[in-house]
Parts: sequence; structure tokens; C-alpha cells
Amino acid sequence: MGKTGWHGHGSETAVTAQPLHTPIPGPPPRVPRTIDGIADALAGARRMEFYRAVGQAQAGPDLQHVIATWWGQAMLDTDPDRDQIITAVQTGTLPTTTMAEVLRRRRANGAAMPGE
Repeated sequence: MGKTGWHGHGSETAVTAQPLHTPIPGPPPRVPRTIDGIADALAGARRMEFYRAVGQAQAGPDLQHVIATWWGQAMLDTDPDRDQIITAVQTGTLPTTTMAEVLRRRRANGAAMPGE
């Protein structure tokens, strides 16, 4: 979690801040997880639907939910394998895994588990 501090004496005040999220190593995502990044990845009516959802969302968890949901849509819309993924979903051939398997793999790779 980020930290903010106020430091100074009298009329001299300095503000320090640390980022809330640690950057993920590797190439940047295809769609930036920002309102503009998501909007740029969506076309026409879907872009307007996204802007409407953003405009109606309350700041905080509601807006975060809108951004997370639409970011996923934008990532799928811009995925070069989009058509194959949609076909696999529709035909029931998309590979899946259980949450237990995901957790097992995370532990095997030394990742911290939520709540641990």
C-alpha cells in the first residue's frame, strides 16, 4: 500500500509519495488499464457504452469494477487470437483449470497467497 507523508517546518512543506501498486516487470499490457487506454481500444457504440458506465459509476470500488470489467473486454477485443478464443468458448473447448490448481502453481512458484 502506498504511503504519503508531509514534511516541513513553518511555511516550507514537502510532500512525498510512494506508488500504490508495484509495476509488473515485462512489456506493458496491450491495453493500458486507464480510462483513456480502455476507450481507445473499444470501437463505436462499445466505447460510448464504456464512457456511460464510467460516467455513472461512483468513485471508489464501483468505478474500479467498471474499469476492471471493461479492461477485460478491451483486452479481448484487441487480442490477435480473439476469434479462436470466442470459438473455443462457444464450443466448450477452451482449456480451463480449477482454482485449486492455480493456487498450487502459485505456491510452487513461490508466490505469496492472499491472506498468507
